[in-house]
Amino acid sequence: MALLTIEEPRSPAQGKPSLTHHPLFRLGFRPFYLLAAIFAGVSIPMWVATYFGVAPQHLAAHVNIFWHVHEMVYGFAVAVIIGFLFTAGRNWTGLWTPRRGHLAALAGLWIAGRIAMCALPAPVAAIVDVSFLPLAAWPMYRVLKRAGSKRNYFLVGLLGLLTCANIVFHLAVNGVLDISPIAPVEAAILIVVMIESVIGGRVIPGFTSNAVPGCKPVTDAKRDRISIVLTAVASLAWVAHLPGPLVAALAFAASVTQMTRLVGWKPHVTLGHPLLWILHASFAWIAIGFFLLSLAALNLVTTSAAFHALTVGSMAGLILGMITRTALGHTGRPLSAGRSELMMYLLVQAGVIARLLAAADAFGVRNAMLVIAAACWSAAFLLYVAVYAPYLVRARVDGRDG
Repeated sequence: MALLTIEEPRSPAQGKPSLTHHPLFRLGFRPFYLLAAIFAGVSIPMWVATYFGVAPQHLAAHVNIFWHVHEMVYGFAVAVIIGFLFTAGRNWTGLWTPRRGHLAALAGLWIAGRIAMCALPAPVAAIVDVSFLPLAAWPMYRVLKRAGSKRNYFLVGLLGLLTCANIVFHLAVNGVLDISPIAPVEAAILIVVMIESVIGGRVIPGFTSNAVPGCKPVTDAKRDRISIVLTAVASLAWVAHLPGPLVAALAFAASVTQMTRLVGWKPHVTLGHPLLWILHASFAWIAIGFFLLSLAALNLVTTSAAFHALTVGSMAGLILGMITRTALGHTGRPLSAGRSELMMYLLVQAGVIARLLAAADAFGVRNAMLVIAAACWSAAFLLYVAVYAPYLVRARVDGRDG
């Protein structure tokens, strides 16, 4: 039986905590992982509905191919990157990255950008959308500078390059620059691949050795530098539209060196560890994507095939692997994948295969494969929302802050 207590009325300052003190805004991964997953789950069906001509007219006016390619990078991927960097930055430096009201304001600005991109005139949408990355990158830079973490400055530089590519995209959409708006988004995708290549090389071998007893992944700093440089040069060659044979040679070399790195990390020992094999499998799509990019430079496969291998395969796969792993760890839960995580990982792998079959347009099944790819993608991320939203909106189970 509950006891009846009589207390003095609380002053306003002693009342319920404000929304900005909610657990959702304690660390960057919480709001941005959740928002990115929700957006991933609903945005692809929006695009597919428009593609097949069944979307409402007012939506179809904004949701076109340019919206699709842009939002998969600057809506979905950028949200995860910022959430990850805010969380990793806290670990790297011991200093607080944006949280509480600051974090809530940045999350609100990201939401405003997504609304603007599918509802407002293009010039207005450009202003709202472009403002997010600089305002998110600045506090990250300040934290790294205060801690003297110079080895991570390059990440802020890459965020700056992403901002520049975004500005070029909006200038092209608004007719200021006479180029295809898809070109700067391709550049942005390749910048994201560079982030994946560097961060993946730092964490995947370590995760593997920690989780698999007796496993000693082979890493080589010189080989890693060569691979990253070749990947960057091949990307620049593609963006600059250099001669096809040269681009093909550079992209093929990047593919070989990336696959060589991965083989050294011993992916075959991870098959019993879903939290690991999803990272290895997704990293493999970087090598596959650059191999397809080399073929695309020679007009042997479509550009769409190469970039969907890099986006659906490596980007989405690595994102799912990291937002499950880091969300478990940073909410105080065991690093263990259950049936839900396994299903997410298998769905995204099935999605990339279906999307490549659609790009190949073999046997006249393009439209069916597009629908299957979209269904797999959305199911994977909506499953993440269903399972992980309760983790992200509640305090850590171990009572620690963050």
